[in-house]
Amino acid sequence: MPLPDWLVYRGSGEPHDGIARLPDPPPWRAFDGGPVIKKTPPLGTESTRRLGTRGLGAIAWRPEDLELINAALYLRRPLLVTGDPGSGKSTLAHALAHELGLGRVLHWPVVSRTTLRDGLYAYDAIARLQDMQLAREQGGQATEDIGEYLRLGPLGTALLPYARPRVLLVDELDKSDIDLPNDLLNALEEGEFRIPELQRIARRQPKVRVLTDDGGRALVEEGRVRCRAFPVVVMTSNGERDFPAPLLRRCLHLDLPSPRDDEWGAARLEAMVRAHFGDAPSAAHDALIRDFLRSSPGALRAADQLLNAIYLTQEAARDSAPDRQRLAELLMRPLDQGEQRPR
Repeated sequence: MPLPDWLVYRGSGEPHDGIARLPDPPPWRAFDGGPVIKKTPPLGTESTRRLGTRGLGAIAWRPEDLELINAALYLRRPLLVTGDPGSGKSTLAHALAHELGLGRVLHWPVVSRTTLRDGLYAYDAIARLQDMQLAREQGGQATEDIGEYLRLGPLGTALLPYARPRVLLVDELDKSDIDLPNDLLNALEEGEFRIPELQRIARRQPKVRVLTDDGGRALVEEGRVRCRAFPVVVMTSNGERDFPAPLLRRCLHLDLPSPRDDEWGAARLEAMVRAHFGDAPSAAHDALIRDFLRSSPGALRAADQLLNAIYLTQEAARDSAPDRQRLAELLMRPLDQGEQRPR
């Protein structure tokens, strides 16, 4: 079935300039940050590793999933992606960055101790003080540039005024403490944040060039960072907690179940295998995909297990069918069945 013409992200894995076809954002999601950053950094090596080097970025999506992903792009809203571990939630961010030419994914892994400040910026006041003391001891002049000690985090970098949106992956948001989702909501709703350390010196130094999460530098004026193109935000969750209603109503929710024994599940796995092992058909690959999908219905598995089984059976046991079968069963054991032994 042909895809609708309005889709910007098509899941083909073929890079294109479809992001330029997006209409202007809704009035309530339009931002006017500056000065505009026109340069887009190259795709990161992490995206290549996740997507594979051969069929880079090609993913089989259900039509309704593609429509939801594109709705988030049109509406400039975060996408909350839920599903079992290994169902491809994080991979979506890398696929979007690759196909739409949006550069390196800004990755913000969340743990129980993560705060909003961790994602926005870090100011190393101790290092600055130590450098000043060292310069005095050596009779030199310490740098007056506060930007040398201030680095924007993944979220802070994503909210810079890029002409083309950056992709921000907020990974495993459900592992955060109770306050972070609401704190994050405010930054994403306003599309901006302020840096008090820069605001205090704004009169004598209104423009400061700070470090960014991707190793570059960016100009911050008056201590305020405000986006121009709202970032493509992918927030993942393994379902370990519920999120507050204010966050949920400002996101679009995409659920990615683990591949099941159906046409869509098989297509997803086949696309993943082609991306990592090439397009040539392989009866051995097909057999492992069938085994992965059909054994122990309802069991929890990750697609990484299938890739591991394909690689090991073709490299370590290619000449012995019994060894291939044994290794495949060992590597593709359900994740939720403890110490179950292979047959």
